[in-house]
Amino acid sequence: MTDVTIIGAGVAGLWAAWALSNAGLTPRLIDQSGPPGPHGCSWWAGGMLAPFCEGAVAEPAVVAHGRNAAAAWGEVTEVTHRGSLVVTLERDKGELARFARRTTGHELLSDGLKALEPELRPTQALYFADEAHLDPRRALADLVAALAGRGITIEQAEATPAEIPGPVIDARGMAADAPGLRGVRGEMVVLRAPEITLTRPLRLLHPRHPLYIVPRAGGIYMLGATQIESTDRRATTARSVLELLSAAYALDPRFAEAEVLETGADLRPAFADNVPRVLRQGRVLHLNGLFRHGYLMAPALAAQAADYLTQGIKGDLFHED
Repeated sequence: MTDVTIIGAGVAGLWAAWALSNAGLTPRLIDQSGPPGPHGCSWWAGGMLAPFCEGAVAEPAVVAHGRNAAAAWGEVTEVTHRGSLVVTLERDKGELARFARRTTGHELLSDGLKALEPELRPTQALYFADEAHLDPRRALADLVAALAGRGITIEQAEATPAEIPGPVIDARGMAADAPGLRGVRGEMVVLRAPEITLTRPLRLLHPRHPLYIVPRAGGIYMLGATQIESTDRRATTARSVLELLSAAYALDPRFAEAEVLETGADLRPAFADNVPRVLRQGRVLHLNGLFRHGYLMAPALAAQAADYLTQGIKGDLFHED
């Protein structure tokens, strides 16, 4: 017996299935492409669980809910708790001071920086000790396996809410008919550079080409990501690759010799305020608008959807159309 049908098996849909199962409901999970793979923005994510850093530009709800993301993910996959660093090149030190004023949860490091990351060229950094990161693709696979352990599998089929009776959660991202949704294009590069030994996510503040670098196993690094107001679904552009690699090279010239493993691009779904929401339209709940906060906010969004469906509770991320 199915209590709720979920359409979309990206990070939002998978977390919705997990949260509903935890609440005692039996979800049915459908995705036109089947299990997660290189066909959605969940696949191309950086995997930073960095609510304090996001507070520089995000609304307070993202920071508040994001602080619980690492613990939630830790129930289903490996989470690395090594904090994150924010740095600038010498000529852009003013950017670091501005970032510090807009955020909390950090300390300014100078002498102690080399103890954390001995190879870094910058001499100062903001250290966000309570932040974490994960490998998104492993996290998706682990969440799929955890659901399968409860008998919840992903049906590969095309479906729309109108075709399915009963309660529906629409977690299809840009494919959903959610009012007010827009696309924000993001592009990334995956490199192998085993001679570089960064152990925690690093954000480089730059007035034109900001960059984040997330370490993964085996000397692999994810570089991201552009943020372009566009619905263009083309492959990664040469301009974006050049900007990302140039910023990485300025931080550490050894990235010039790195092996390029992948490039990727997709559209992040976002609402006007860039805050994800549970949006009710009749019997359909849209879990959408995750913007660049997918892994940070999916657990909270799913929990609020489960609370509404089981107890009628409307959390702060709940909206009605």
